[in-house]
Amino acid sequence: MHIPENYLSPSTCAAFTVAMLPVWHTAVKHVREEVPREKVPLIGVAAAFSFLAMMFNIPLPGGTTGHAVCGTLIAILFGPWSATLAVSIALAIQAVFFGDGGILSLGANCFNMAFVLPFVGYYVYDVIYHRMNSNQGRLVAAGIGSYVGLNAAALLCTIEFGIQPLLFHDASGAALYCPYPLSVSIPAMMLGHLTIAGLAEVVFTVSILPFVQNAAPSFGIETSSPSKASMAPVFGLIAVLIAACPLGLIATGDAWGEWGVEDLADMVGYTPAGLGDGWEWSALMPDYAVGSLPEWIGYVISAVIGVSLLVVIFRLASSMAKPTVDFDA
Repeated sequence: MHIPENYLSPSTCAAFTVAMLPVWHTAVKHVREEVPREKVPLIGVAAAFSFLAMMFNIPLPGGTTGHAVCGTLIAILFGPWSATLAVSIALAIQAVFFGDGGILSLGANCFNMAFVLPFVGYYVYDVIYHRMNSNQGRLVAAGIGSYVGLNAAALLCTIEFGIQPLLFHDASGAALYCPYPLSVSIPAMMLGHLTIAGLAEVVFTVSILPFVQNAAPSFGIETSSPSKASMAPVFGLIAVLIAACPLGLIATGDAWGEWGVEDLADMVGYTPAGLGDGWEWSALMPDYAVGSLPEWIGYVISAVIGVSLLVVIFRLASSMAKPTVDFDA
C-alpha cells in the first residue's frame, strides 16, 4: 500500500497533502488534550509496532506482496488521533530514510494508512466491543476492526491508482502515471488484502494487544503511567520483532503498484511519461539496505534505526509539551 513516487500525478499528491494538513493539526491537538504528557513517549513505542509490521512482507495471490500496518492496534491503545500521528511519522521515516513510499505521495499514504485505516478500524472495533463487552469480545472486535480498517485503506489506494489513467493521459490515450484502470487495480489489490494481508493485520493485532495488556497493563491511554520495569516485556517483544524482521525478505516480488519504472514498462509495453520524467528522492538506505552488507543485516539495522527514531521523536514531543496542571489539587 505504499504508493511510490510518480505513480500519482503531482496534483493528486498535492490534494492529499492539503487534505492531511488539518488532519495532522487536529491529531496534534487531540493528543495534547487527551494523552498525559508522561504517556506521549509510549505512542512512539506503539508506532514501532506499526513500523516493524510494515517490514514483514508476506506473499499474496498473483505473485505480489503485502504487509500489516497495526493502525487499529494503536487506535485501541491510545485513540485514533494518536494512531494517526504514530503511523504518519512511521510512514515519513520509511519514505525519507528508506525510500519505502514516495515523498510526494506521503500525503496519500498517510490518508490511507494513518487516517482512514485507524479510524475505520477503531470505530468498527468500538461498536462490536460495546455489544459483546468482555475480554474475549474485545479480541473479536479488535480482529474484525483491524481487518475492515486495513481493507478500507487498501480500497482507497486502489481507487487512487485506478483513476490516474482516466484523469491523466496524453493525446494518444497513454497513461502519464499509473497505467492500470479501476477495472484492474481494484481486483488486483483487493484479492490479496481481503485474504492474506487482512489476515496478517488480524494476527498482529490480536497477538500484540493481549500481550501488552497482560505483560504491561498500564500500556495504554486509560491507565496509570507504567514503570520502567513494567515496560520490559514490551521492549522485549519489539526486540524479538526486530530480530525476526528479515523474514520479510523471504517473500519475493513487489507489492502491487510498487514496481520500478523498468518493471512497469515491461508489463505495459511503455513507460508512462510522468513516471519516466518524474521527481525522485535519494533515500539514505533504499529498500532497507546498508551499503554492501548482507540484506538481512541491513534489514535489522534499518529496523533498529526506524524504531529508535520513533521513540526519540515522541520522547522529544513529550519533553516539549506543557505539564498537566491539576486545578483541583
